[in-house]
Amino acid sequence: MGEISIKINIADRVYPLKVNMEEEEVIRRAAKIINDRIKEYQDNYAVRDKQDLLSMCVLHYATATLKAERKVMHEKYEKIIKKSTTASTAIEG
Repeated sequence: MGEISIKINIADRVYPLKVNMEEEEVIRRAAKIINDRIKEYQDNYAVRDKQDLLSMCVLHYATATLKAERKVMHEKYEKIIKKSTTASTAIEG
């Protein structure tokens, strides 16, 4: 599919983007998630500066990404160990 032009609002700023049509929904959803997180921080903390709120969001999502990556790697290692143990048992066995 082709590219389309869209406008995304994040933290009360509009960003014009050219995206593939199949990515539009994901990008709009990501912007909504970011804006919802900003609103949550505004409501729960005495922070009003948009830069501070955006920095808090970046830290939150970067941390979540790293945790998810660590979990995936841990699951991969567990599968490798299990296969290795199964193969070793079969050879010895």
